[in-house]
Amino acid sequence: MASSILPCILLITVLFGLASSDVNQDKAECKNHLMGLAPCLSFVDGEAKTPTVDCCGGLKQVLGKSKKCLCVVIRDRDDSSAGLKINATLAAALPSACRAKVNMTDCI
Repeated sequence: MASSILPCILLITVLFGLASSDVNQDKAECKNHLMGLAPCLSFVDGEAKTPTVDCCGGLKQVLGKSKKCLCVVIRDRDDSSAGLKINATLAAALPSACRAKVNMTDCI
């Protein structure tokens, strides 16, 4: 019994390590793309009721280059190292508010 538990523990450890490295790789890949979303901060933190034209333009550029980068923002909304206050519901609504076609269900 104990001999079958050890391989399971090792497998779980490896899978968590791989998942963590994928997240870090996504963050690094998206870092430059996400600068285009800076004008959207007032919308995704709840200060503005609608996104600005610059925000929507930046969003469409990000989506054109890498759709997963918007998911990175939503998944990492509670990352204290980013120093940002992001409302996941507003961030997920951003494409619709900007009339950008993208499926956000994969991010949540």
